[in-house]
Amino acid sequence: MDRYPFIVVEGLDGTGKTTLRKGLFRLFEGLFRVTPLAVLTTNFLDPDVALDLVEGKYQPTGENRDCYLAALAADKQATADRLIAPSLPARPVIADRWLLSELAFFMVKHDRAPKETYAQLTERLHLVPDLTFVLDITPETAMERAAHRSGDATRPDWDVMDIQSRVREVYQSVAGVPAAFPALGKVVRIDAAQDRATVLHTAWQALAQYGLLPDREGAAS
Repeated sequence: MDRYPFIVVEGLDGTGKTTLRKGLFRLFEGLFRVTPLAVLTTNFLDPDVALDLVEGKYQPTGENRDCYLAALAADKQATADRLIAPSLPARPVIADRWLLSELAFFMVKHDRAPKETYAQLTERLHLVPDLTFVLDITPETAMERAAHRSGDATRPDWDVMDIQSRVREVYQSVAGVPAAFPALGKVVRIDAAQDRATVLHTAWQALAQYGLLPDREGAAS
């Protein structure tokens, strides 16, 4: 590669996304002396749609559904154009969620088929992740882990068994047919019930397998 990788980490709350991202950060910094850039699924880089982003996520209704989806598409395009693409020649980019979580949200909250949501989100989004990791555990285990985190880590309208089970179903159905959703990039599913070191090792092996690691001098190969 003539640049560093764009990596996405997806999974239910409590699957270990933050732990994996921190592990990848340390490995890139320790082995290659390069600090990755972290981005979120929503980065508020388009001020014109900021209010639609907040209302659509935290107060979803049938009336604001389309505005929220359009706002997400605009924000992701701005993030790709202004943050991700300019950074890749100099450093890896690791996203805490990206497309898959949005497909699940619209399916669960608005009964909108993933292919429909995908089509609108990716209509003008031309930057594709090199690898999307999907961390998978049962909703019961994920919710138990999330409940033990400090701070405002859970939402009563989202972090409940029925919702999380449906979210996982979307993750599994979409990740099972990656060719139908090419903007996810290569998809690697990881059993997040394993210990943290094994999850990190599995992810690192996948990066190596797909030729996404730089050379040891720190320059992208």
